[in-house]
Amino acid sequence: MLTHDQIWKAIDRLADAHGYSTSGLAKRAGLDPTTFNRSKRFSNDGKERWPSTESVAKVLAVTGATPSAFIALMTDDDPHDGAKTRYIPVLPLNEAGKNGHFDAKGLPSGKGWDDIQFPGIASGHVYALEIVGDDALPIYRAGDRLVVAPHEPVRRGDRVVVGTTRGDVQVGVLIRQTATRLDLTPLGGGADREWPANEVAWVARIIWASQ
Repeated sequence: MLTHDQIWKAIDRLADAHGYSTSGLAKRAGLDPTTFNRSKRFSNDGKERWPSTESVAKVLAVTGATPSAFIALMTDDDPHDGAKTRYIPVLPLNEAGKNGHFDAKGLPSGKGWDDIQFPGIASGHVYALEIVGDDALPIYRAGDRLVVAPHEPVRRGDRVVVGTTRGDVQVGVLIRQTATRLDLTPLGGGADREWPANEVAWVARIIWASQ
C-alpha cells in the first residue's frame, strides 16, 4: 500500500537526483516553489497532505523520469548507498552511430563504452548516452546523460533512441510507429525524419535524464 511517507520520500529523492532542492524542483516544473516544502506535508492539525497527481506528473515530465522509476524511489533503499548503486554503460551520443557499439537488439556492444554510477531505480538492461555539443538544445545541454531502457515499451510522444540498419543512431520524439514506417522529430529541431520499417533495427525508450 502506498504511504504518505513513501511518496514524499520519492519526491525528495527525485529532486536530489537531478541536483534540485524540493523548492527548486517545484519551480522548475512550473509550480509554486513551496509546493513540496515540508511545512506543506501536514495541515495545522497534523492531518497528512498529499501531493496532487498533477504536480507529480509535472515533475516527472520536467525530469524525464518514468512512473515506474518514481515508484522505485519510494522504496526503503537509499539510492546513494554505494552498496546498492548500479554501474551502467555510457557512451558519448556523437559516438553512438559508429560501427560496433550496439548489437542487433540495440544493447551496448564492443569497445568504447565507459561506466557510470546510477541509482538502482530501473530494472533490466539500461545504458546512458551523453549529450555532446548543442545539437539537442533547448531540451538537453552538453553533459546531460540520457538513460535508455531497450526493453521498455514505446508509444507516441516518448523520447526515444532509434537505431537503423545502416548503423545510424538518432534521438528524438516518436511521432508514430506502424508496420510500414517510423516517424521521429529530432531533438533540437529540424525536419522530421521518416524511415521504412525495414530500415529500423531497434527503438529504445529514454526513461531518465541526468541534468
